[in-house]
Amino acid sequence: MNTLMSRPYAFSKMQIEDPEELKHRKAQFLIYKVLQQADSLNRPSWLRVRMRKLKIKIGKRLKRLRKSIFLTISTTVKNGVYKQVFGQLKTCKRLFGV
Repeated sequence: MNTLMSRPYAFSKMQIEDPEELKHRKAQFLIYKVLQQADSLNRPSWLRVRMRKLKIKIGKRLKRLRKSIFLTISTTVKNGVYKQVFGQLKTCKRLFGV
């Protein structure tokens, strides 16, 4: 008992704890934890927001670059096929005199 009085914020263990009180304390703790998590999720840091905007900006640029490369390649392929087909037709015309 002397040791309890010497320390101002010391606690002693309870002998029997009420089951209702135990459930109530557990529920309060869980509610507190959920609210704490909700608070941390609702306030995104400025760095996270900035990174998200940067990712969107980079994504848009990559999309544009991919489309332009695809168009360049597709027109080049089309031109290459076009040249091959007409080259073959010219050869056929020369061979058969058509």
